[in-house]
Amino acid sequence: MHEKAEESRHNETTAYLMFLAGTVFFVGGILETLFIYQFVKETPQWFIFIPYYTEPHVGAVMGLSLIIGGLVLIVYGIVAGINYSRDRSWYMNELRKANSLEEVLLSRKTVAVKEEAKKTTVRRPSKHSEKK
Repeated sequence: MHEKAEESRHNETTAYLMFLAGTVFFVGGILETLFIYQFVKETPQWFIFIPYYTEPHVGAVMGLSLIIGGLVLIVYGIVAGINYSRDRSWYMNELRKANSLEEVLLSRKTVAVKEEAKKTTVRRPSKHSEKK
């Protein structure tokens, strides 16, 4: 269970790094599309917040592919990060339950052993009581 929690933590970190890579791709794609204006000589068209060109230009295609890839990585990174975070919290809760159960069983066992030891101990007379 402990290894699963560690694996989930690693996957969560990887998902957030994927989100960051998607953000870099997205911003890079937008900058590429906006700076291609110098070569195409027309303003980009906008779909919600995504700029694009209808003319087939290498920079425009690369910019649009970076934007789309970045958006996919952003969405997948967020969803996967949340999913792995929930898995890790479930594993940690199960570990806490298992540890508390072990502690309860261990404390009962030590109490039983102490009581058994008290019953089986025979008191020897001390040296002072023998001299009298």
